[in-house]
Amino acid sequence: MNTINETHFQFPNQKSVYKGKVREVYNINNDMLVMIASDRLSAFDVIMPRQIPFKGQILNQIAVKMMKETEDLVPNWLIASPDENVSVGHLCEPFKVEMVIRGYLSGHSAREYKAGKRELCGVAMPEGMKENDKFPTPIITPSTKADNGLHDEDISRENILKQGIVSEEDYVVLEDYTYKLFQRGSEIAAERGLILVDTKYEFGKTKDGKIVLIDEIHTPDSSRYFYADGYEERQAKGEKQKQLSKEFVRQWLIANGFQGKEGQVIPEMNDKKIVEISDRYIELYEQITGDTFVKGDTSNILNRIEQNVIDFLS
Repeated sequence: MNTINETHFQFPNQKSVYKGKVREVYNINNDMLVMIASDRLSAFDVIMPRQIPFKGQILNQIAVKMMKETEDLVPNWLIASPDENVSVGHLCEPFKVEMVIRGYLSGHSAREYKAGKRELCGVAMPEGMKENDKFPTPIITPSTKADNGLHDEDISRENILKQGIVSEEDYVVLEDYTYKLFQRGSEIAAERGLILVDTKYEFGKTKDGKIVLIDEIHTPDSSRYFYADGYEERQAKGEKQKQLSKEFVRQWLIANGFQGKEGQVIPEMNDKKIVEISDRYIELYEQITGDTFVKGDTSNILNRIEQNVIDFLS
């Protein structure tokens, strides 16, 4: 199956291109951004050697759907999606923090808690919790937005303001938007038999100074979901929760001796494993959106994207 590893387009009025771990972003006339979701797979901040069929389409289409389902609450950067793998939006100046919000003691917060910490990013975590318990109220635990190749780092609200990374006036808006998006995301998840455990949001400012949601939202790469059915019983028995996220990839890598540490070798993903991961992503799409996934035409995927973007821009 044809996949997208990288792109080298020259669109009309293109000023520059930025390549992230998964997405490639083209600046059009310092006015619009064309964001292309590749099929690259990143885990432990390392890009895997092989791509996953339809992964880019899945992430892009979930993000587009979720932007539309939350735009009445929080303005976002999106203008249109002219191709299955593409979002076009307003050029924004991104804030240099990611707004991570957690409804449950899971993942990073659970590891910190297990290590004896009762505070994360300056936010207190109650005593007597066990992994995957629900917090009394969701907590915001921001992280710095790292440059390429570096790990994001936890940071407190106090230090964000003290270091002048975000003004207090803007940060109040980011907090408000984060709580509202998480509440709506949790309601959407509940309708589909899921629990939105934690997620991250990124924001930027448009040229006229408006704060908007950018990048992705509520995708399996940026969020953790549990299946609601059986959650309470599994917690009561101390069992692992049934997850819906990219965690299955991380667990397979860990089982095969890879966590992105120096000297470790990425295990080989054979064709069978690649198809299995692709199928899991399709399952994630259908569970999260409630829609049947329709595979895009990949016979000449780069030509398809290029033509659709040029048609839109013209």
